[in-house]
Amino acid sequence: MEYLNPARTPYTEHDRALIGVEHARQARARFARHPDYRPTPVHAVPGLGGAGVAYVKDESGRMRLGSFKALGGAYAVHLLAEREGGGAPFVCASAGNHGISVAAGAAEVGVPCVVHLSEGVPEAFAQRLRALGAEVRRAGHDYEASMTAAMADAQEHGWRLVADTSWDGYTGVPLDVMRGYSVLFDELSDPGAFPPAEEPTEADSGHQATGPTHVFVQAGVGGLAAAAAGYVRDRWGERPRIVVVEPDGAPCLLESARAGGPVRVSGHPTTLGRLDCREPSLLAHRLLSHLADLYLTISDEQAAAATSLLAAHGVRLSDCGAAGAAGLLALTPGARERLGLDHTARVLLVGTEGPVEPK
Repeated sequence: MEYLNPARTPYTEHDRALIGVEHARQARARFARHPDYRPTPVHAVPGLGGAGVAYVKDESGRMRLGSFKALGGAYAVHLLAEREGGGAPFVCASAGNHGISVAAGAAEVGVPCVVHLSEGVPEAFAQRLRALGAEVRRAGHDYEASMTAAMADAQEHGWRLVADTSWDGYTGVPLDVMRGYSVLFDELSDPGAFPPAEEPTEADSGHQATGPTHVFVQAGVGGLAAAAAGYVRDRWGERPRIVVVEPDGAPCLLESARAGGPVRVSGHPTTLGRLDCREPSLLAHRLLSHLADLYLTISDEQAAAATSLLAAHGVRLSDCGAAGAAGLLALTPGARERLGLDHTARVLLVGTEGPVEPK
């Protein structure tokens, strides 16, 4: 399913106040002091999906935590600890990677952490959380049940909730999480990290003439996709086409864009567990609803095929990690034409996580 966004409008100063280059660089300056921080590599895959070159930002080795999520929860935890000091434990719900980031951040600031996992989250994640000093609690059969349990703990005990999704009355911490994610895009500003484009056009006026023509980014609740949209628009202007890729079993951002406001979707089971989100982050929806150019969905089989294809090029990711590439491969001819995606395209993809469950 493809949905060309009719509400697409330019990036604004209000958007910049939420997410953009300056916030990314502030977050990156903090990470630069972390002993495990290193920019992650970019792999060039010529001709992928009919593009000139696809560039895959490989997050599989991020800070030894194995996922882009290492940049989000930990960053929010550090900011909370700075503002409020030690004391009350941090609590979150997770499908795995977000909890690992929160637990790592909590260990670094010396504050207890409780992570709620649903019954379906592999025990390997639970073991790794415990190794980071977190208390693990199993709650319900899906992510929503674990989130309900985490929220109940926060309310009952006065613990500090660190969620990567947002809703009315809860936006500050998720915004910090998104700003942490934007660090990975700022790394593309490093010399040699991304190839130069052709000569600047009028549409590029005021912006660097380097960077992608298209950005495909996978989404669960939408935090990473919104971070991408904010940074890309701030740095490269309106020219890059931004495509949001979701599982066909959980297209909450697509359906919210279609409805003109956040909606909950029923969907169907998907093997893309860390993208299996039935309701969008309010902040992410508000940003993407006017900054994204196209929403599309992929099947589990298309994600698995993209994983295999990238592996043949030496880029090893999970099916969730390869979902952006699956979106590029799944585009219909009509969508390619509308997006201007041809053999000259420079497509940015985010390989969000590696292929092996943490041990």
